[in-house]
Amino acid sequence: MSNNEDKFKKIIAHAKEYGFVFQSSEIYDGLAAAYDYGQYGVELKNNIKEYWWKSMVQYHENIVGLDAAIFMHPTTWKASGHVDAFNDPMIDNKDSKKRYRADVLVEDHIEKIQLKIQKDVEKARKRFGDDFDEVQFLTTNQRIIDRQNEIEDIKKRLYTAMEENRLDDIRELIEDLGIVCPVSGSRNWTDVRQFNLMFSTEMGSLSEGANKIYLRPETAQGIFVNYLNIQKTGRMKIPFGIAQIGKAFRNEIVARQFIFRMREFEQMEMQFFVRPGQEIKWFEYWKEQRMNWHLNMGIPETEYRFHEHDKLAHYANAAFDIEFNFPMGFKELEGIHSRTDFDLGAHQKFSGKKIQYFDPEINESYVPYVVETSIGLDRTFLAVLTFAFNEEKLEDGSERVVMRIPPFLAPIKAAILPLVKKDGLPEKAMEIFDTLKDDYMCFYEEKDSIGKRYRRQDAIGTPYCITVDHQTLEDNTVTIRERDSMQQDRIGIEQIHEIIKNRLKHKS
Repeated sequence: MSNNEDKFKKIIAHAKEYGFVFQSSEIYDGLAAAYDYGQYGVELKNNIKEYWWKSMVQYHENIVGLDAAIFMHPTTWKASGHVDAFNDPMIDNKDSKKRYRADVLVEDHIEKIQLKIQKDVEKARKRFGDDFDEVQFLTTNQRIIDRQNEIEDIKKRLYTAMEENRLDDIRELIEDLGIVCPVSGSRNWTDVRQFNLMFSTEMGSLSEGANKIYLRPETAQGIFVNYLNIQKTGRMKIPFGIAQIGKAFRNEIVARQFIFRMREFEQMEMQFFVRPGQEIKWFEYWKEQRMNWHLNMGIPETEYRFHEHDKLAHYANAAFDIEFNFPMGFKELEGIHSRTDFDLGAHQKFSGKKIQYFDPEINESYVPYVVETSIGLDRTFLAVLTFAFNEEKLEDGSERVVMRIPPFLAPIKAAILPLVKKDGLPEKAMEIFDTLKDDYMCFYEEKDSIGKRYRRQDAIGTPYCITVDHQTLEDNTVTIRERDSMQQDRIGIEQIHEIIKNRLKHKS
């Protein structure tokens, strides 16, 4: 097992053991690709939402919020293209009976070639030391050039076949590349078939008169169909944005990798409406803004990278992903897309309603263009867990697991711990708890030795532990212990609030 796989397994186990994430319906042996957020998970999730909402809505005078219904008129999904085109190419292995996304099998194969290139670069770097010129090496080494050409050829075949819906060509590509089933190791594949990812249900009291509707596969369309309502009632002037946090549902063929890919997930999206011709300027602006949002959590820049889309969606004229270095490698965390006027134009056509903006500055009416930022809340949660999880060997030879969650996102901000469960210490500790609880999520615990209680708080990422002892009753001071350094200081009770407040600041 690789170090990364090992770390991922430890994170998943830790998330369960300490009340962050549980398998859905676990007492019934669980439901695949569905998870429940436990008592600390829900706090962390809410803190991430609040951080996003504040930075997006509260800090911008021209962005407002929305909470649209999950159920929408079925024509919405006809207009958006989801009914006809929201498909994944699916292939089954006859021996393992496992189903895969055909394009992902090919992309995983490409990733393996890219890893070989990286290994060659690392070998050359060790060999040549300070004299190593990576750019020159990548452009002149014949083996590297051959591998890069191989990647380009595979991409061209894959994306052309997908664009033209030539499913036989995708299967042929899988066979030509000798791709085997990760489970059975065989190449005994079925034909490739298209699989629509939308969950459908029926609305109506009588089944024969029922209307087929869908659970939304994304939150963006709720914003687009409310464009006119918000523009008019909010008297919004372009450029302006509409932000939304909400659940979306996709019947993923292969849902795996813990909460990274689920069938029910949460998105944080903002659609920014701009004048046609200005979309690329705003696209660049939001690309930079969104990367800064991630870095302001205090997670190092090395854990993120931009990835430009090789193949643009039919409605886009620019698209970048922000990828995070998850235990399974760099994967998409957020998308920034310039969607042109595709969405509002399509809803104008299908609804028969005029969706336009009269721009007094240029004395013209037009269908606005849209720049989208769309981030997975569950994936952000996983990114924070990945960064935070640390196993440390201490000076005395003992070990601890500490979750270095950015303090302003931590589920619990302070734990109030009476040293012993007698002599008036619990009462004094509860007094302190009551003075802090209005402003901070706090935790009170009196069971076990103080050392064990510290370890438990380290494991859920609590920035401060405040210990109440017999001296507290004499001079109103407590011991405050900081999570990362484990440093302990004696301070007056009146200082606690200010110390916590200063620690919870993040860059803005």
